[in-house]
Amino acid sequence: MKRIKVTPTWCFSDEEGHRLDTHLLSLLGAVHRHGKLTHAAEEAGISYRHAWNLLHQGGEFFGVTLVEMARGRGARLSTLGEKLLWAEQRATARLSPQLDSLSSELNLAIQQHQEGVHPVLRLHASHGFAIELLPQHLGELQLDLQYCSPLEALAALNRNGCDLAGCHLPRGTVGEKARRKYRRLLKPRYQRLVGFIARQQGLMVAPGNPLGIDGVAALAERQITFINRQASSGTRELLDSLLDEAGIVSSNVNGYEIEEYTHSAVAAYVAAGMADAGFGVEAAAQRFGLGFVPLATEDYLLACNKRALKEPKFDDFLQVLRSVAFQKAVQGLPGYSPSQCGSVIEIGSFL
Repeated sequence: MKRIKVTPTWCFSDEEGHRLDTHLLSLLGAVHRHGKLTHAAEEAGISYRHAWNLLHQGGEFFGVTLVEMARGRGARLSTLGEKLLWAEQRATARLSPQLDSLSSELNLAIQQHQEGVHPVLRLHASHGFAIELLPQHLGELQLDLQYCSPLEALAALNRNGCDLAGCHLPRGTVGEKARRKYRRLLKPRYQRLVGFIARQQGLMVAPGNPLGIDGVAALAERQITFINRQASSGTRELLDSLLDEAGIVSSNVNGYEIEEYTHSAVAAYVAAGMADAGFGVEAAAQRFGLGFVPLATEDYLLACNKRALKEPKFDDFLQVLRSVAFQKAVQGLPGYSPSQCGSVIEIGSFL
């Protein structure tokens, strides 16, 4: 089944209407990864001559060199080149939940128009690497995926606005705040939980961890700058619980009030050198070449109405979660593992 994905595209133009080739940013990213223009051009799918011309045009457009080249030292991004690259990666990471939700809506509309009305599984959940895998494994099962916070997802489930609602529960004492919240929101008599994945959360730091950041206590050291997640996210709630457990007042964390909206956006912020540490999943840290200090394990679960489990579309969905292919894909994500994946769980026993 054909699936459409919406991705952002940058356009640089000046007051005279001059525009830059859109290949420039992909070329800068390839230079950053390889350190050689020949390899960068090959990855970007353009000739060496075209790559050289692109860099020359970019330099003239901005009035500043974007890539510094020296005999025997290869190629490296200039200060402006790095800023352009990290700005693009941060913007893409920020926009990805909204664009993925839009992609889901478009694919659903196209499929229903082409094939008639078919059962649709409506999933509301926070953005994450494992959730991103689902559309690739569902085959003919249509998924209406909307990204939102756990509180928003559970509220939608309780008003019949979705079929499945994502929620995360940290293991151990640090998860007690989340347990109290879910006891108020979940209805053990009428609802069930579906096991999904477990994931490691912790601090993303510069490669090699040069500042020796080993836990949340280090965040209270004023010379360390931090980048946070938004207040509505489950990741932010987990961080707050870890700070409370360590006896750290959030106002003592330099950068606590600065927020990003995805794990990847936090990682891109740290990778750009704009903060010394951020909090999120290991998969995001590895994707941006960062170090990672694990601090907590949390279960990511999907809540649903008990009666809905009798519907054929739910049986199809559970079979996907239980499949070797999906669980192998989850295991390929750093810090992720299938956890009771596809199992139906009594709410009372889990909480």
